[in-house]
Amino acid sequence: MYRSIYLPLDNSPQSLAGIDVALEFATRTGAMLTGSHVYAAKLHDRRFRQMEGGLPEAYRKEEKLVEQRDIHDDLITRGLQVISDSYLDVFAERCTRAGLEFRRVALEGKNWQSLVQDIGAGDTDLVVMGALGLGAVESSQLGSVCERVARRIDRDLLVMRETDPRPDGAIAAALDGSPQSFGGLMTALELGRLLGRRVEAVAAFDPYFHYVAFNSIAKVLSPAAASVFRFKEQEKLHEEIIDSGLAKIYQGHLDIAAGLARDAGTEITTRLLSGKAFEQLYRYAREEKPWLLVMGRIGVHSEAGMDLGSATENLLRLAPCNLLLSARAFQPPVEKIADATMAWTDEAARRMSRVPEFARGMARSAILQHAAQQGHTVVTSNVIDAVLGRMPGGKCPFAAPSTAKEGDSEAGAPLAWESSAQVRLEQLPAPVRDHARLRIEKLARRMQRATVDDAVMDAATRAVAEMLG
Repeated sequence: MYRSIYLPLDNSPQSLAGIDVALEFATRTGAMLTGSHVYAAKLHDRRFRQMEGGLPEAYRKEEKLVEQRDIHDDLITRGLQVISDSYLDVFAERCTRAGLEFRRVALEGKNWQSLVQDIGAGDTDLVVMGALGLGAVESSQLGSVCERVARRIDRDLLVMRETDPRPDGAIAAALDGSPQSFGGLMTALELGRLLGRRVEAVAAFDPYFHYVAFNSIAKVLSPAAASVFRFKEQEKLHEEIIDSGLAKIYQGHLDIAAGLARDAGTEITTRLLSGKAFEQLYRYAREEKPWLLVMGRIGVHSEAGMDLGSATENLLRLAPCNLLLSARAFQPPVEKIADATMAWTDEAARRMSRVPEFARGMARSAILQHAAQQGHTVVTSNVIDAVLGRMPGGKCPFAAPSTAKEGDSEAGAPLAWESSAQVRLEQLPAPVRDHARLRIEKLARRMQRATVDDAVMDAATRAVAEMLG
């Protein structure tokens, strides 16, 4: 959990609510708290010089201007420092009263630039700041400082909107199948345990986009182009397969989330929403009123280097609840993905049944890993062939006939095992472990290795897949 929490402070209601949350976190985890305020003395100095032309005539004489500049520079610099210290005094007093370790930082410069630089230079793993600052008006959606910081840091960011702590409010984790969304889920589970709040996983898929797209295409396609495009067949494919398939994919994400939660010793509720992702999550937040919505900074369709995904960006502005932008990435184990989202064709299952029992687990893992990486939800013979295509040619070292005799290099004394390889062997079912050991040692001898290490185990895993051909 978080060990270093950074709070940009401006005495706004959301900023003060952020102090409450940070203190609760730190009380339970022992995290170090850093309170920060940025004041812009140089900016005010420049603005004063720009306004000198509008001063009364009596103040535009040179000696008066020099005098006023000196007075203004001194008052503004000292005045802004006093204000900054006052904000930090409130924070320090709260930390001292709670018996928590803290530090205070007063920075001079452009607010968002100084914050991003200071956050990036430290070991902060959570930033807590208000969605709106003191300059907010009735129609404000998001403060400019909050938005610019959100786009430029690579740490978790808790954006405070609510000033009411609502101890009964839930934590909702939005899932789209990306490692970032599952990272957010793991953080949500930890926060749920830490704060005693229930957790709900929410996934939204959009079955309507294809209808909109097809209606748009229908308006511009000529009869000849529609024939080439096979418009009617494509439309039917989407209606009967793709749209229902989307629902299954996103339900699979929720099933994986429930399994991960059970493994962590907790139970969560799940909810599948249908419609444009950001709109459905926004509606969910308005109607269900979670205390916190957790989202990955980027989504499943984002490219590397993206600052914020589109759904996250929209909800950063619109979400009526507190929002945690998670920078954490987590890839669920392939077996959990397979259990929730993958099926096997009869032919693929028959090929798998021909694999010796001791090696079936390794073979299945290799195939499922490849299928998950390629986005498959059904394992077919083609998927198996694709895995085999990555293997070196020739027959499987396990299955090849052996001409070795007792006493030669094929049947020599048992080999030494490195501890990491031994651990991997122990993960096999007990009834087949001894058989597997003999097979793996035989492979090691063929590789002219004196020790069974991770490289040999990796080669054994790859070799097993060749038996599926």
